[in-house]
Amino acid sequence: MNSGEILYSAGKNDECLTPAYAVAPIVKYIPMGATVWCPFDKADSKFVTQISKHNPVTYSHIDDNEDYFLREPDRWDVMVSNPPFTGKREIFERALSFEKPFALMMSNTWLNDSAPKQLFRFKMLQLLMFDKRIHFSCGGVVDKRTTFSTSYFCWNFLPAQIIMETLRR
Repeated sequence: MNSGEILYSAGKNDECLTPAYAVAPIVKYIPMGATVWCPFDKADSKFVTQISKHNPVTYSHIDDNEDYFLREPDRWDVMVSNPPFTGKREIFERALSFEKPFALMMSNTWLNDSAPKQLFRFKMLQLLMFDKRIHFSCGGVVDKRTTFSTSYFCWNFLPAQIIMETLRR
């Protein structure tokens, strides 16, 4: 499997950066002391910078020849990140295969797809949802006209199946 083909399409929404205000709500659900793997992130990612204030973090990114489908850190307890939109089914299949808690950001439109219904049929999907849309930065430009809402799609991570949070920009 070549993750360069699966993870990144010609689409412009595969490498959009998550703002700090969208990372903050998930941080409080990360167990204190847990090592967090951010598998789609670089050192300056808001996931890495925000989470590392409270927990040890290991991160990896395809641009650094660290392939999510081929690499797994030696030690990690939970996974948190915003994966590429392309190849989301394969990304969630791999996340579930680790049998470790995760919180991966995804467009709520994915709930209309059959993939999450199949993947989470016997594993309880948890959602951390927001009161407003997130404005991602794509190509250095913050898109304030986001046409979709986003949630953290989680497994074995949250204290309830659905939690609503307020985004504080």
